[in-house]
Amino acid sequence: MHPFGPEATSTPHPVYARLREESPAHEIQLAENLTAWLITRYDDARRALNDPRLSKNMRGNPIRSSSGWPDELRAAMDSHMLSNDPPAHTRLRRLVSSVFTARRIADLRPDVQRISDQLLDGLAGRDEVDLIGEYAFPLPLQVICELLGVPMDDRDSFREWSNTIIAGALVQGDPLAAATAMNAYVRSLVARKRAEPDSALLSALVTAADEGDRLTEDELTSLVFLLLIAGHETTVNLIGNGVYLLLSHPEQLARLRADRKLVSPAIEEFLRYESPVKTATFRLATEPVEFDGVTVPAGAIVMVSLLSANHDPQTFADPERFDPARADNQHLAFGHGIHYCLGAPLARLEGEIAFNGLLDRFPKLRAAQPLDELIWRPGALLRGLDQLPVMLA
Repeated sequence: MHPFGPEATSTPHPVYARLREESPAHEIQLAENLTAWLITRYDDARRALNDPRLSKNMRGNPIRSSSGWPDELRAAMDSHMLSNDPPAHTRLRRLVSSVFTARRIADLRPDVQRISDQLLDGLAGRDEVDLIGEYAFPLPLQVICELLGVPMDDRDSFREWSNTIIAGALVQGDPLAAATAMNAYVRSLVARKRAEPDSALLSALVTAADEGDRLTEDELTSLVFLLLIAGHETTVNLIGNGVYLLLSHPEQLARLRADRKLVSPAIEEFLRYESPVKTATFRLATEPVEFDGVTVPAGAIVMVSLLSANHDPQTFADPERFDPARADNQHLAFGHGIHYCLGAPLARLEGEIAFNGLLDRFPKLRAAQPLDELIWRPGALLRGLDQLPVMLA
């Protein structure tokens, strides 16, 4: 059974359990004439995520040309820090870190609370809603748009572009057309902030790029693209997957209602159990790399399964048990090493406010349809539900 096939989309954990038992690394088919090596065990995954022999620079690799995207479009959207090794990665990450600071994120708490309250106010008095479309999606999107200084008028178009680009050919729609439209949108935003700067993060990035690190236009637009996509898609899945897990385990939902101190560790368990990012972005083996007796050859594409690593019984006691109070939860949901997610504190802040808000407002929250009928979004990268119908009253 293929770990990214339709049969494993809704229930991937048994597939990954089998893969972990069989071998530390598996060569899998991604497309015609295109394979990759999948790393599934925790210790191997942690090492691979920070191994300099596994390069993030995929330029010139067949997986890039297989998309059919023009080189200029690929460069405009894929020249960010996740697609670079040091020293380029160091320079790009330093720029984002200089404006995406812990203080700036902490100062966002009142804004995140306000946005959450407004969205929950809009749900009040209704019997049934799609929690993804009406809460899990708009909350982090509005937060990142306000943080960057992006107008909210085009958020529906933005969501469509984002979903199509990430899922690629696995969904209806044209990924190339979506990427072209989104690239034009991002370039227009950068031009607007350059002409009319404000106090938001995007203007700070443009200023830093123009006056400090002197980024190329492709590097700048790629950074904006990364922040927009990574700044909301993963948190959508964190909230949606977390609610799904609580609805699947009503005794644990009642436990959280009774003890709000469990919300923070519960968020870590949501991240572990149904990791919002299934698989880390591609790496390229610049030389042979061995994983517990299995050698990945030089030139091979390498994918690290965060979802599988987070269920490895060699690291997590009873990993298939959902435990909101799990101690020492060293999951890899945000990655590891030099590419560890800069947005992790923001995601945790949004998750804390989102779940406390739901627990406060809707004490009778329950699923509106059998949970095994819910549709999980296809693809190798993200783990999230398409919709989550719930009863509020």
